[in-house]
Amino acid sequence: MAELGAHLTAASARDGRPSVFEAVAQDSLMAAVKPALQHLVKVLAESNPGRWGFLWHWFDEIYLLLDLLLQQHYLSRCSASFSENFYSLKRIPTGDGRWQPLATAGLPKRQHYKSLLLLVLVPYLKGKLEKLVSRLREEDEYSIHPPSSSWKRFYRAFLAAYPFVNMTWEGWFLIQQLCYILGKAQHHSPMLRLAGVRLVRLTAEDIQALEKPLPGATPSQTASIKAQVWSAARRALGGIAFSLSTGLSISVFFLQFLDWWYSSENQETIKSLTALPTPPPPVHLDHGAGSALLPKLKTVCPLCRKIRVNATALSTSGFVFCYRCAYGYVKAHQRCPVTGYATELQHLVKLYSPES
Repeated sequence: MAELGAHLTAASARDGRPSVFEAVAQDSLMAAVKPALQHLVKVLAESNPGRWGFLWHWFDEIYLLLDLLLQQHYLSRCSASFSENFYSLKRIPTGDGRWQPLATAGLPKRQHYKSLLLLVLVPYLKGKLEKLVSRLREEDEYSIHPPSSSWKRFYRAFLAAYPFVNMTWEGWFLIQQLCYILGKAQHHSPMLRLAGVRLVRLTAEDIQALEKPLPGATPSQTASIKAQVWSAARRALGGIAFSLSTGLSISVFFLQFLDWWYSSENQETIKSLTALPTPPPPVHLDHGAGSALLPKLKTVCPLCRKIRVNATALSTSGFVFCYRCAYGYVKAHQRCPVTGYATELQHLVKLYSPES
């Protein structure tokens, strides 16, 4: 198996084709970025729903716009998507000729817009469809539609057919990858075939061309106000896309580290490294003086020896007192009255009974 992989890698290196490992790796890169951003937005929305709640509500649409901007920038600048450029790959029109245009030349308009559409819109629609199926499955048992209604029959048929449609979709990608591994296809993904492009590695000339600064307009050039506004807008969008791409490039290694850190195989190791020893019980509670502080009835405050009022626990020790008693004692002594553990006022926790 290792010899077959080495043979395929050497064969693909001769004609500029990326290996199947590189092709699959660049596909999985963007798949790891979206869940990470979604988790970040979720944390922001839960911390301040009034300010960040709209980001969570419209996350798919906002991500669609950012992805569109990012992929448009890279397709125009590098003839590749963000993940393809990250792995030093570029797109060229499908053909039998061995001549390859420079990455900075860009794709023909037809292949450019088809690539942009398939890179951005297809994942968005697929994600929306998966969310719709998940929601319909949750609502199926609680639906108020009569069992014989046409809508009920329709979406039950849709739910029954979706697994087969999804299996066909995934099988299409698997067959295409197998054909690519065996050298029977120029594309590892059906999306590349539909876009009319194929992936090749960047050459030395491509790298030199990409490192050159973009040519700017000379001062002697005169342009209309409309052209100047359009040029400024393009520069602004390019700057935003560059910032996004730089941030993603820096954070991709961090995302891979998080994926490894929270993997199921690593959880036992993490628990063994981060597990804290169980704290020992208070030593002086074993003596008579310490035990005398605790009343026999659990509803009595250890300080005032009366039925507790506004029961309040100390998070440092777990013992329960009246709020006034605990507040006054902790404020004066900065410790638990029973255990002697260091305690501050923020460690007081108000307890609420079911009756209240």
